[in-house]
Amino acid sequence: MRTVLRSRAAAALAAALAVVVLLLSGCGLQPAGSYVPPVAPGSIQPIEGLPQDASVTVTSKNFTEQLILGKMAVLASKAAGFEVTDLSNVPGSLPARELLRSGQADVMWEYTGTAWLTYLGNEQGISDQQEQWQAVHDADLANGLTWGAPAELNNTYALAMSRTRAEELGVSAISDLANLPVEELTFCVDAEFNSRQDGFNPMLELYDIPRGTVVPERNIGIYDTGAIYGAVDQGECTVGEVFATDGRIDALDLLVLEDDRGFFPAYNAAPVIYTETLQKYPELEAVLEQVASKLNDETMRSLNLKVDVEGQEPEQVAYDWMVAEGLVSPAE
Repeated sequence: MRTVLRSRAAAALAAALAVVVLLLSGCGLQPAGSYVPPVAPGSIQPIEGLPQDASVTVTSKNFTEQLILGKMAVLASKAAGFEVTDLSNVPGSLPARELLRSGQADVMWEYTGTAWLTYLGNEQGISDQQEQWQAVHDADLANGLTWGAPAELNNTYALAMSRTRAEELGVSAISDLANLPVEELTFCVDAEFNSRQDGFNPMLELYDIPRGTVVPERNIGIYDTGAIYGAVDQGECTVGEVFATDGRIDALDLLVLEDDRGFFPAYNAAPVIYTETLQKYPELEAVLEQVASKLNDETMRSLNLKVDVEGQEPEQVAYDWMVAEGLVSPAE
């Protein structure tokens, strides 16, 4: 019952936020930070026969990875010959989704697991990445949305250790944790993962290190999400819950443990296009696929690091990477 109430509250909040965003977009306003460097074509070439007034609107959520992905979509669309309205940096998943679903935006990068669990209301995610993408692709067609080919990058929950400590203990996969002595089975997790029905406790059960028997309560620390990375690095716990594409993994030289029993659901990023727009400009899907095909966890971590650790701007990080990959070229 609590889940239903939370869902209803979230829906009401989303509707209110969506109204604000729609009003802003209707007035022709764009968020601060909508600038991207000018680009010329690279491997992304202008679409042949594209009308001069062809235009698309790109949206994104407001955290680092989404901002980078949003700017990539803007740059790719510009190189393909579109006039682009940049509505990235929308506060919250549901308002950004509503912009796309209502046709106020044409393109958005989204995560398969987020769509399946949050938007489409399913209770269990799918760990197989292709199966999860196909499931959301098929379901979202009824919402007027078409999912493009997914990137390899999978921003799912993960467990990580200090690389040095992992090598000392001989750990590379989550199943290896069952071989550790109890004093080494210490975990840092956030409050949500600790209490989710599909979170920490069932994960421990699946990997044969159940809470309360093999893993005593004293071995579990509850941290703010952002504090976990430093806690693992500083040895406050052996294992920490992380997000697989967070730049701090590389900054602190953490090792992401292989989920060798397939517990965590897939959260592959993919470009999602308003279907009416795709019917009008079918070549847009292939344009965005050129970007998606080059993105994996390691690449995304390095790009996120440039923003979160080095202080670079998302649009510059997106631009530099796309130029380096030959997707676009500097405008003369």
